[in-house]
Amino acid sequence: MPTPNRALLASVTTLTVALVAGCSGDPGSEASADGAGYGACEVYGEAGSISLDPVTDGVLTVQTTLPSPGWWKGETPEDIDGGYEYCLAANIAHRAGLDTAQVDNVSFDALVAGQTQDFDMAMAQISVTPEREEVVTFSAPYFDSNLGVLAPADTEVTEDNIRDQTIGVQLGTTAVDWVEQELQPNTEVQVFPDTTAMVTAVSAGVVDVAIQDTAIMLGFAKNSGGALEVVGQFQSGENYAAIYPTDSGDADAINEAIEAMREDGTLDKLSASWLGPELGGDPAEVPVWSLS
Repeated sequence: MPTPNRALLASVTTLTVALVAGCSGDPGSEASADGAGYGACEVYGEAGSISLDPVTDGVLTVQTTLPSPGWWKGETPEDIDGGYEYCLAANIAHRAGLDTAQVDNVSFDALVAGQTQDFDMAMAQISVTPEREEVVTFSAPYFDSNLGVLAPADTEVTEDNIRDQTIGVQLGTTAVDWVEQELQPNTEVQVFPDTTAMVTAVSAGVVDVAIQDTAIMLGFAKNSGGALEVVGQFQSGENYAAIYPTDSGDADAINEAIEAMREDGTLDKLSASWLGPELGGDPAEVPVWSLS
């Protein structure tokens, strides 16, 4: 069964996106992105309500792995102007009184291995695991995640026969261990270097299904023009959280902002604005399968 290679740091593409704080200082206030420099995002809460000491003065540097439909609207840093995680970063920058965010596109495998540098936080639908916690520092969680099954629209795959299918997973994701240890399919698991290659393999018939986070798979299904669909999902008990650099002095302040956004409804607003419409479906509506 294939095993992941050592993580290699990919080249970093950098985009500086102006994030100009444009709303009043009243808690719960919001500002449209129109003319404010936040792309298509709206920001909520009090500007300057937290204090950060970013790696670059006046800039929130955020790493991610692209493309990521629904989470980062756009396939390259230059295209991004919305998405759940992008707008979450915009809201943190707003609450920190920062007027610029720098978005770096990096290798997911290098990111979760703690091999990237010079950033304030990283968000790439990263599930918190004990193994990852040994090498990186996680933020407070901002999203609960299950594992979705992506298949051709005319598939006959069900929860009863999925173990007999050829399954694709992405290198470095929690789906690798979950499929091998929990699902335990009867065929060899195929490991792909990135999500795009994995999804392409499903479209080309190289594998029967791909298993990765439900919300991520919904985005790729929507962009397939009806050729692919998420036919089921397994509960994994996983949460998404941001990654901080080693010895970050800003972790407590960003955690405070994330918890405040959970309590004041900002995270729910981001989900309603970006995940349902952008992904073409609510993750909660996908049938939940059980391991038999």
